[in-house]
Amino acid sequence: MERINRIVLVVTVIAAPVIGVLWALNVPQMLGLSFVTQQIVAVMLGLAVAGGLLSHPYPRSLPIIDLILALAGAGTWIWYAYNFKGWMVTMAYRTPDMWIPGAIALVLMAEALRKSMGIVIAALVWVIAAYGFFGDMIPGLLEASVFAPTRTILYLYADSNGVPGLVITVIVTLVLPFMVFGKVLEVANGMTFFNNLALGAVGHRRGGPAKVAIVASGFFGTMSGSTVANIMSTGVFTIPMMIRTGMTRVQAAAIEAVASNGGQIAPPIMGATAFIMAEVLQVPYSEIVIAASIPAILYFLVLFFKVDAMASANGLTGLDKSEIPSVKETLKGGWEILISIAVLFYMLFGTGYNPGLCALIASATMLVVYSVKIGFRYDLPLLGRALYNLGRELGPLLLIGGAAGVIIGLMNSTGFAFQLSLALTHMASAYGLIALLLLSALVAIILGMGMPTAAVYIVLVTVVAPTMIDLGVAPISAHMFLLYFGLMSMVTPPIAIGSIVAARLAEANMWQTGFLGMRIGIVAYCMPFVWVYNPALLLEGTPLEIAIVVSNSLAGAYLLKLSMLPAPRVAVPGWLYGKLMMVAGLAVMTATAYLGTNGMAPVLVTVIAVVLAVIITRASSSDQNKTAAARA
Repeated sequence: MERINRIVLVVTVIAAPVIGVLWALNVPQMLGLSFVTQQIVAVMLGLAVAGGLLSHPYPRSLPIIDLILALAGAGTWIWYAYNFKGWMVTMAYRTPDMWIPGAIALVLMAEALRKSMGIVIAALVWVIAAYGFFGDMIPGLLEASVFAPTRTILYLYADSNGVPGLVITVIVTLVLPFMVFGKVLEVANGMTFFNNLALGAVGHRRGGPAKVAIVASGFFGTMSGSTVANIMSTGVFTIPMMIRTGMTRVQAAAIEAVASNGGQIAPPIMGATAFIMAEVLQVPYSEIVIAASIPAILYFLVLFFKVDAMASANGLTGLDKSEIPSVKETLKGGWEILISIAVLFYMLFGTGYNPGLCALIASATMLVVYSVKIGFRYDLPLLGRALYNLGRELGPLLLIGGAAGVIIGLMNSTGFAFQLSLALTHMASAYGLIALLLLSALVAIILGMGMPTAAVYIVLVTVVAPTMIDLGVAPISAHMFLLYFGLMSMVTPPIAIGSIVAARLAEANMWQTGFLGMRIGIVAYCMPFVWVYNPALLLEGTPLEIAIVVSNSLAGAYLLKLSMLPAPRVAVPGWLYGKLMMVAGLAVMTATAYLGTNGMAPVLVTVIAVVLAVIITRASSSDQNKTAAARA
């Protein structure tokens, strides 16, 4: 029986991405088959439910139980897809052949979610579901408008505002094609290519391995868009190198965690949340990429500066030339990867094609060119593992998309989202926009401690984003604010998943890793407040406004680097100097938020910051020269 379970698991895991890719390529229509997206989404979700239940069997239970539940989970969602057209006409009758399979499908989806993603997000789904059925019993502000139970079940099961709605549709039509691109990159040795390119570019510099971690994680972000995937892929390579060349275990783990976390904000592939954001905002995905470009550059630039300062303070050097691959040879050996990335950029920004189709065209280009390069001598087991792993990674995302449908659907149908948004509006009216921003940031970080970034974003964008927009915040600024704080929960203690994974690889203390990660990634906690008050940081403004906010940010970034160095004068305590420089750096970086973009004030702040940086740098150099002369 266990062998049968294993066969069914493999089939369901592989079938889901294959069906999704065929749908994205419009193959059913080419064959004359008339399906709609909701039917395909339901079939893929059913396969994900079956895969989730079989991947995590119940302990000490009969395997037949797992198989029966998996087949029931898949069958009930496929039943909806099969009856889709007829039900569109007869849905109002709510017959037992509709709502009974619907109830089974929803319960098993929640159980598969619990097994795959943990108790926190599953508990949230159950709490919201209980509110959707019994919320009318709660008095006061939280009293819900509740439908009849059978109507609620069918609303979640078969309505486009429920489970088969926007979020899971985005995952199937947009996120999956980019996951395919990442897997093709892996098959074409993209990880080796990016690591060697990073080694050749910065490995010889001061603190080279740490800088390699930053560059490699930024590159690898184009493949995965997942913090943990980045850490597990680049960290196993960079963390030992950092430790070997003088970084402490905590420093190595923190640097890797923060660098890998940036993969979700590194264009052109920014993780599932960015695609969902594009659909919610009804803008092309390319606009999200463009808006995120300056903050992503600043994120990695500040990290690079801080790592350089840490290496300087520790007296570290770069790697020996014998350990560094040639950049020229690396580029020559990975030309098929460069071609595919160029094709992807052209398709995304130079054509009007759907981003999912762009990703599949770039994937096909890379696969064809790589096939020619290797003489069509495929490693079939490698291809099989890549396809299976693609399905294993897609399954939890589909379950999250289904859960998002439950959360969004019930928040809207019960009136909870409206009531909470109204309460937040009153709070902001009484205490100001900054109070709403601080509360939203805190809630995003807390929710992110137990849920993926996409799930956090979906919850907050339903409740908080409308209030922020009503108060005058640009829509893309509000959504990016929620994305960043949901993302930073990955490195924010107490439950910092990214920091925990990196600390385990480095055999470092998780708490120290988390708090150091917060310090070196502090710019990500700061920038969202800037673009809420000044969208020019997201390239939403005049050239002059953009130039001012970028100059402020660069000057502030350099002061943040100086905060990691020893004090230039012995009379100043090191801890005090570090704190003062950090405050100064953040004050300069956020100058346009509290001074506005008009007038000379923010420009004057930049000038003062540059002068201060020059004075401190010269003083530090003078001290270093005196120390060297004394030793001589």
